[in-house]
Amino acid sequence: MASYDDAERVDRGIKKEEKHEQEEGDGFIDKIKDFIHDIGEKIEGAIGFGKPTADVAAIHIPCINLEKAEIVVDVLIKNPNPVPIPLIDINYLIESNGRKLVSGLIPDAGTIHAHGEETVKVPLHLIYDDIKSTYNDIEPGSIIPYRIKVDLIVDVPVLGRLTLPLEKTGEIPIPYKPDVDVDKIKFQKFSFEETVAVLHLKLENMNDFDLGLNALDYEIWLSEVSIGGAELSKSANLEKKGITFVDVPITFRPKDFGSALWDMIRGKGTGYTIKGHIDVDTPFGAMKLPIVKEGGTTRLKKSKDDCGDDDDDED
Repeated sequence: MASYDDAERVDRGIKKEEKHEQEEGDGFIDKIKDFIHDIGEKIEGAIGFGKPTADVAAIHIPCINLEKAEIVVDVLIKNPNPVPIPLIDINYLIESNGRKLVSGLIPDAGTIHAHGEETVKVPLHLIYDDIKSTYNDIEPGSIIPYRIKVDLIVDVPVLGRLTLPLEKTGEIPIPYKPDVDVDKIKFQKFSFEETVAVLHLKLENMNDFDLGLNALDYEIWLSEVSIGGAELSKSANLEKKGITFVDVPITFRPKDFGSALWDMIRGKGTGYTIKGHIDVDTPFGAMKLPIVKEGGTTRLKKSKDDCGDDDDDED
């Protein structure tokens, strides 16, 4: 019985000793961890490592036309650290009403200088055919909301790899070319050698936004004969979903038209084709839009007949 008690006391002593050693070991590891953490904080505080910051400084649309929109996001990144930090990747996404329009990744995007700031330009491209083929409810001429999401991935000493998320919202148009008609041609001076006339153009803006007309260039064919063209500076406001009339001068030689000349002289409808471009300002930036009409019909009218415009036109 005494030997059993002695063995039990010895066993308890061993366990107590082991527990004490384990507690001492755990305490030592904790002390090492605290020491390393304390040293890390002191190094970080002494050297000045910190998390970079980023913000969207501006969004530009340098190019927009019927095919695509080029968007540039200016991101201002500030580096508070005493060493340069690499911008490893830029992930981007453009969505509209929760639907992805385009996404991608830009690798090795540069370096942010020590104790400095850099404006990093993130170029994005929207291809309208891709958008319209994917989402057939997005109509040409409409304005759609967008949300741009950008993740900047940087590598900072001590702190490691960090992701800086950014978001920005706005609106972008899906442009549509204006509809053009030669409403009538009024000639001011008529001779077989040279005729001075004015094209009375009807421009219909099919978009959900105004177009500020600055200039236009065109070439026109009457009865399949080119009568020339011009580049003009014109100022007019083409209201959204509205019709605007613009007068442009033209000079041509009727004798070049052959038998079609007599149809024009008798006031019969004359077939025409017009092709060109208009330079316009929009709320989203400048655009150069095509104007095209083939197979149209118009009439030549003298200036003295201007009052009788009601029946001048044929479609």
